[in-house]
This record gives sequence, C-alpha cells and structure tokens, in this order.
Amino acid sequence: MQTLNRRTFIRQSALAGAGLLLYAPTIGRTSIADKLVVGVMGTNSRGHYLARMYAQLPNVEVGYICDVDETVVQRTVADIEKLTGKKPRAFKDVRKLLEEKGLDALVIAAPDHWHAPAALLALKAGKHVYIEKPCSHNPAEGEILSAAAEKYNRVVQMGNQRRSFPKVMEAMQQLHAGSIGKVYFAKGWYANARKSIGTGKLTGVPTTLDYDLWQGPAPRRPYRHNLIHYNWHWFWHWGTGEALNNGTHEIDVMRWGLGVEYPTKVVSAGGRYVFADDWETPDTQTITFEFPNGKAMLWEGRSCNDYDEFKSGRGVVFYGEKGTMVVPGGDDYKIYELGGKLIHDVKTEIQQADATNTMGMGEKLDSLHLQNFADAVRGKVKHTSPIAEGHKSTVLPQLGNIAWRTGQTLYCNPNNGHVLNNKAATKLWSREYEKGWEMKL
Repeated sequence: MQTLNRRTFIRQSALAGAGLLLYAPTIGRTSIADKLVVGVMGTNSRGHYLARMYAQLPNVEVGYICDVDETVVQRTVADIEKLTGKKPRAFKDVRKLLEEKGLDALVIAAPDHWHAPAALLALKAGKHVYIEKPCSHNPAEGEILSAAAEKYNRVVQMGNQRRSFPKVMEAMQQLHAGSIGKVYFAKGWYANARKSIGTGKLTGVPTTLDYDLWQGPAPRRPYRHNLIHYNWHWFWHWGTGEALNNGTHEIDVMRWGLGVEYPTKVVSAGGRYVFADDWETPDTQTITFEFPNGKAMLWEGRSCNDYDEFKSGRGVVFYGEKGTMVVPGGDDYKIYELGGKLIHDVKTEIQQADATNTMGMGEKLDSLHLQNFADAVRGKVKHTSPIAEGHKSTVLPQLGNIAWRTGQTLYCNPNNGHVLNNKAATKLWSREYEKGWEMKL
C-alpha cells in the first residue's frame, strides 16, 4: 500500500501539472498535523470498507467509529484494531463524536437521509467531510451543503470516485481536446439482479439498534423487518432509489465529459415491474436530460436484470461528430471512429474489481479518491471533487426521480436546476424533517 500511495502521489502531481485536477478549494486549516484523524459514520457495509481503506493510507488514522447499531460498531472497531494495532473509540451519536477536538474529518456512509444533515453538523463543528454519494437526499439539502462548505471554509468531497481514476481523467481530457469531435450525446447505464424485498412486518426493534437515532432527521415511521440495513434505499422516506444509489456515478461522468451543468428539460419513465413488494422506487428507469447548446444525455437503470451491455454492468458512452468513446464502468476506455473501427483501447494499470460490486471498484482504485481528499485537506494537492460539483451531479438524478414521481416533464432553470412553473415538482425539491433536525445554514 505504501508503494501504491507513493505512485498515486507522483501520478496526481503530474496530472495536476497537466491541468487535469481542475478544482482547488480554499482550505481553512492548512497547518493541520501531518497525521489526519478521521471518524467514520455508518459502518455496516460501505462504511466498513471505507474505514479499512482510510486506515491503510499513509499518515491517516481511523480514530473513531460511529454507528447506531452496537453490533456494527463493535465489529468495525475490532477489525480496525486488528488491521492497525490501535483501537478506535466507539460512538453511537454522531453529535457526540463531533465534539471530539482530536477529530479532523468525518467520513459519512450512513443512509441517504443522513448524508447532508450529518455533513452540515460536521462543518459547523469545524471538521472536513468525505461524504458518500449521493451528497443529499433532495436538491435543497445539496444547495445548503454547498453553501456551508464555503461558509465554514472546509474541504467537502463526495464519493464520486471516478473523478480520481487516472484513465477516466485521461479520457475526459481526450474528449475535451476533441478526440471524437463535438460531443453532443451520452448514454449511461447500471444493471443488477436484485431480489424481492418482500412485505415488511411491524416488529420490535432489535435490542442492539437505536432506531430513533437511525431515523435522525427523517420524520418518524414505525420499524419494519425488511428495512435495515440495506433496503431503505428503495423507500422514498429514507432513500433515493437506484438513480442515486448507483446512477450518480454514471451521470457524474456524463456531465463531466459533456461539459454541462444544469438541464433545461428532464423526462423519466419506468416502474416497479419485476416484483410486487414494498419497494417504492423504480426497479427499471430511464431519465433523459436536455442541456443548453445542443447537448443531451440518457441514464438507464435496471435493478432486476443484469445483462452486461458492452460486457459491463455499468458504464458510459459518449457520441461525437467524429466517433464514439466507451468508458465501461471502471478505469478503462475505448475510442471508435465513425463506422465502428476501434482506434484506441486504453486499459488501466491498476487492478480493479467487478464494476457492479456494491463495495466499490477495489481498494487500489477507490483509495486514489480518498488519498486526494486527505492530501487536499493538508493543502498538498488540488481537489478532484469539490462538493459544488458533486451537488450538480446529484441534482440531475434527483430531478429524474421528481419527474418520475410526478409523471410530468420538468422544465428547469439552467443556472441552478430549479424546476419552473410546477407546484408538484417544486414540493419535492425539499423535504420535511423531524422537529429539531431541520437543516439551517
């Protein structure tokens, strides 16, 4: 890992010199000690994976583990202690964790309804934030979070890891340099074969789980047996569906490659087609976006059919005047000329996992993004993924979900993404909160 990180630093420095690392945040505390101490919130699955990766980065210490499930906390603490030889402190309530003066940054991998509220609490406490995608449960939260990062002058990075993948960065440079001419359309997809979640039964809350704290900012709902720890993704009250659970990645790359920000028009179709159960969000969905200057993109999600398009369960295709570029989910890309002849086949030098692995693309690739965050906090490198950009890529699938939920075509302000002249859609721009948990800048 030490060798990997030295190589990573050298590569990122070279890319920065080439102008590929485009964003440089203003950092309030550049005199931070060389050892970055992080706390990880929400460690049942992805958060556990992130904790392990952070613990293996040079001069980074996972000093704190926070989860509302006692079993999860203890399991993660034990694993990090075994990995590093040092036992992190355990917390159940993130508000108590944020009182710790020794904490430099909060890593958030809790359910979606917690992402922006926890990040705002951390910023107010003077901490830097790494936040898993999506950065918010609804567009209003993303706007507040973007403003808060600027107000409190801290680094906030979303987990859109492809922003730090070397070959994907190279591919974006190729697109912007005109490798396939003017790029006017992009298509992204995600496919999986998820099973039914059945019908939830109202049961007693497990004794190890603080369900009230798990709900946190969300208005209270009774506990059901098929909700925690993963199926909350498919309920609007807490989750955001496949469009944000996975589509955020492809939509972020498409927006990056097309060089667009907010749309002028959004249309979505789909439904819960495969199973009759409690799943509320679509298991099959298409979202089409139109942008100023004659550009458009389409995202397709198939949660219950994992046919591998382009031999990958996820990816992006860019269509230009002179050819086509395929970025099949990981850190590779291909360029075809008009007529379909393959003219460039670029493969990563870094071992990667299955592109649809729910844990991530593999530690070697994912650690590049985490290393960039750690070095950006220290003021050593430019930031590949500031929250202002993460917010834009989160708003797009959120608009897609709003279009699907209202059954209406959305017309938007291309300067900020706000929906125009549509009361039903505007109502879904934000959410109601449990009393005392409202997000206030």
